Amino acid sequence: MTRRKPPFDEIGYWSEIKLEIIKEYAAPYSRIMSAQQHPRLQHVYIDGFAGAGQHVSRTSGEIVAGSPTVALEVDPPFTHYYFIDIEATKTQQLEQVAGQRSDVDVFHGDCNKVLLEKVFPEVDYKDFKRGLCLLDPYGLHLDWQVIAAAGQSRSIEIFLNFPMTDINRNVLRRDPEKTRTDQAERLTRYWGDDSWRQVAYRSVPGLFGDMEEKTTNEALAKAFRTRLREVAGFQYVPEPILMRNTKGGPLYYLYFAAHKPVAAKIVRDILSKYRNRARP
Repeated sequence: MTRRKPPFDEIGYWSEIKLEIIKEYAAPYSRIMSAQQHPRLQHVYIDGFAGAGQHVSRTSGEIVAGSPTVALEVDPPFTHYYFIDIEATKTQQLEQVAGQRSDVDVFHGDCNKVLLEKVFPEVDYKDFKRGLCLLDPYGLHLDWQVIAAAGQSRSIEIFLNFPMTDINRNVLRRDPEKTRTDQAERLTRYWGDDSWRQVAYRSVPGLFGDMEEKTTNEALAKAFRTRLREVAGFQYVPEPILMRNTKGGPLYYLYFAAHKPVAAKIVRDILSKYRNRARP
């Protein structure tokens, strides 16, 4: 009888860096929140695409702690933890990671629905609750409504994966007429509307009149950063860090968005340390 392997995803170098970034921020975040007494705050950790709690390093082949495990090891601990994943095998593994802890809720389902209906309502600013939320999809699997709800809450900070690989591979064709409607709708759902079209393409003179030309990843990232501030309502959004593959190609931008300047300063310092870090 073949023993079933745990549902651990294999991750690359930059995913390990991302986990280090989360760890380096979660610790001071929890210390600051735990120290505040007037009023006393409750602070929670939220993971919308939590995975199985562990990964396999593509670099070393070793087991690497995933973001839920990283969060559970933070000292002082968060008041509560919410882990969500759409794959049942992964939530089953997360339940084993959580064990009998009463401060952990594991949800099997679409995080877009779970966050809006079950988790974010528990992090009410008026009730002196605050949250750190990781939204780390592999592709365009996130609704703008979730991002906007976090921004408008005033109580929830986010780390956010803006998936350039999926966007470039499936949506932003050199000729926009060749983009499939369903793929364009995926980016519209993530972006919040179809204004991404005006950012991703520009009109240039051609032999037979004006034609649409694709712009740059940087232009799209800059516009999305502006949306996080001006549309979602986050007051502080440091410049994101671009994660690349082994050939230097763009994988995703990692954003941080918050409501307090001290949070932005801490993350800005952390990101600056990793921004130009070369592969080992």
